[in-house]
Amino acid sequence: MRANGWFALGAALALAGCAKAPANRPDASGDTHYALTGQVVAVDAAHGHLTVAHEAVPGLMGAMTMEFPVAPGDAATVHAGERIKADLIKDAAGHARLEKIWPDDQGGQNAIAEGARKLREDTHDRGNGAYRDLGETIPGFTLWDQDGEVVQSGRFQGKQIMLNFIYTHCPFADMCPLSTHKMIEAQQQAKAAGVKNIEFVSFTLDPANDTPGVLHDYASSRNIDTSNFTFLTGPEAAIRDLLTQFGVIADFQDGVLKHTLATLLVDEKGRIIWRADGSEWDPKDFVARMRK
Repeated sequence: MRANGWFALGAALALAGCAKAPANRPDASGDTHYALTGQVVAVDAAHGHLTVAHEAVPGLMGAMTMEFPVAPGDAATVHAGERIKADLIKDAAGHARLEKIWPDDQGGQNAIAEGARKLREDTHDRGNGAYRDLGETIPGFTLWDQDGEVVQSGRFQGKQIMLNFIYTHCPFADMCPLSTHKMIEAQQQAKAAGVKNIEFVSFTLDPANDTPGVLHDYASSRNIDTSNFTFLTGPEAAIRDLLTQFGVIADFQDGVLKHTLATLLVDEKGRIIWRADGSEWDPKDFVARMRK
């Protein structure tokens, strides 16, 4: 049944909250944040360090080459020779670290920007009919995955897709964590049932904070088999358009992310064939609808 836009769908669904990380510069903890761009010279994944030849950091220091501590996911997704942009955080003791690391190569940036532009045009052109109902094809997209690689929707052409939207820092056990747990169960059940032509995809609801490295840590900490399970992030505008077309509500209100949940099954021709809203769905119902 077609919903009449985001808010008609939202009227039928319960909203849940997810806390948003503070973004003050300096923040409440006393840390000071600076924007950093540069080229990775070396990666020491074992010790969680990146050596970066960075440009001048306004208000802090000139251009130089420095080693910075980073999260395991960032050390796993960033490569020597790669350009990055990041949040340089200086704590009260004067120690510096890098967070919110994004790929910054021109080719990738252009591909992501072009994908976002096409998706924006598509959403605009569809107008009040932007929401895609059962039987309709999913929209095209270009985003980054949990390994920092550019992923276009064409990569999944000819495959079945089970997809949802999650937020890595969601603290409510019956929302995003439960949805991810059920996706993992569906992946395992599909494998046991002999379903081979299936991909699992989770789009972030919070692209400002869910960088490729954060998504990598999220998958790694849950021992997720990423051979056919992809986590995607990218420009906020692109994520917003995907939310609109998939009929998912997500909005920060007073620092809290209010959102609905939706899980969809897409056939090999890109058509939506099943949908479950909320978190009260059974993985075996989705697996039963997958083509073996």
